[in-house]
Amino acid sequence: MRIGIGIAADGASLEATLEEYVRAEKDGFTAAWTPNIFAFDALTLIALAGGLTSRIELGTAVVPTFPRHPFALAQQAMTVQAATQGRLALGLGPSHRVVIETMLGLSYEKPARHMREYLSVLCALRDNAQVSFEGETYRVQGNLKVSGCSPFPVLVGALGPAMLKVAGQLADGTVTWMTGARVLEKTIVPTITRHAREAGRAAPRVVAGIPVCVTDDADGARETAAKLFAIYGTLPSYRAMLDAEGAAGPADIAIIGDEKQVKASLSRLASAGVTDLQGSIFPSGQDRAASRARTYALLASLGGDIG
Repeated sequence: MRIGIGIAADGASLEATLEEYVRAEKDGFTAAWTPNIFAFDALTLIALAGGLTSRIELGTAVVPTFPRHPFALAQQAMTVQAATQGRLALGLGPSHRVVIETMLGLSYEKPARHMREYLSVLCALRDNAQVSFEGETYRVQGNLKVSGCSPFPVLVGALGPAMLKVAGQLADGTVTWMTGARVLEKTIVPTITRHAREAGRAAPRVVAGIPVCVTDDADGARETAAKLFAIYGTLPSYRAMLDAEGAAGPADIAIIGDEKQVKASLSRLASAGVTDLQGSIFPSGQDRAASRARTYALLASLGGDIG
């Protein structure tokens, strides 16, 4: 399992955020994953980070699709792939009904059908630089000429059976969040792998976003996690994953403990079939700075990989 780190841009300056990518590369992480929520635009941030780094994979986790036409996102992603010298991993997803309909005033109708058509357009442009597609939602004819662009992995934020089927058949893997080791092992990995195999595709990547805290104050860390990640326990797609795991809330799937305990939990993820970790570092209650430093140091010490 490759060890990557989540880089959250909310609240930090642009300069400070970009420095996190430089540091992550220097310290041996295989990938840096950037959410696209309500701060910096993730793809723009990655394009800038690409000019400051040379090795680390730069991924989005994830870009919402409903607000962006697939032709426009393909054009932007292909440009970022050229700007980063071939290091982009494009994670995308439908987001949530409350965001798309309540906040943005758009339709969230039939997200799995939307994603199937979206990928049909975007991946055709990625692979062939042209598309001719007639669907129920999208009807797209066109081509792109982006110099210096090479194919890049497209990963879908897929959790439920319908979306996992689409991801397995058309994408290169999935990016999960708020999903524990048991659900990953018993449901996510086998489902997407089966659909990929049946479609004649390569084994998919499974990028697991997991909150991680190395600390001796486990109770304080769980209390902090419960507060920091409370919103995710209320969103239907994540709530379903927590329920399937038997977790009362997000704090119950966070990886918390001392160095030995956290390494054991990471090894379990690897054994479950997770190919990539997106480690989201968060602090414990009483030793916030120290626990952040310990968590970062442990993940960095793994040399980008753990079996």
